[in-house]
Amino acid sequence: MQRIVILGNAGSGKSTLARTLGKRLDIPVVHLDKLFWEPGWVEPDAEAFRTRVKEAVASDAWVCEGNYSRRTFDLRLPRAELVIWLDTSRFTCLRRVIMRSVLNKPRPDLPAGCSERLDKAFLTFLKFVWGFDRDYRPSIEAMRLRVGALVPVVHLHNERQIDQFLQALPKSRDEGAQASQHV
Repeated sequence: MQRIVILGNAGSGKSTLARTLGKRLDIPVVHLDKLFWEPGWVEPDAEAFRTRVKEAVASDAWVCEGNYSRRTFDLRLPRAELVIWLDTSRFTCLRRVIMRSVLNKPRPDLPAGCSERLDKAFLTFLKFVWGFDRDYRPSIEAMRLRVGALVPVVHLHNERQIDQFLQALPKSRDEGAQASQHV
């Protein structure tokens, strides 16, 4: 596995898993939020975003986290070797989103000039997180099936399953290549 797409709700652990996989497999990590947002949470031109994503997934190896299904699945899924759906409970997602906003620590998956804050937009975002599985996931999954139905999918529901998945992986691309040569 050298090209992995990670999907899930905000606060599900996409960025954390992507960083862990990138380090473990020694491959670059692509955070779609970092490519999408301009400073001050300004949305970019649609073509500018697509160009950034296209360039980011042009290499032979990457872990790409983020949904942006209508905007970028056609660029990512045809090249992906695995899709990981993080099926984290909405209570956990909501707790994580609230905690990271309250703590307001810099996040490596966000661009400069985009810090999380408690404001009116944050309340709208909490509604998005709470309703994600009902309101957004079905269309993301439908798009995934249209564009990448042949790409294997792994569903991970909690930290234990994520840890088991990670333990089963080779430690780097070189180790994985050596293991496949010995089979």
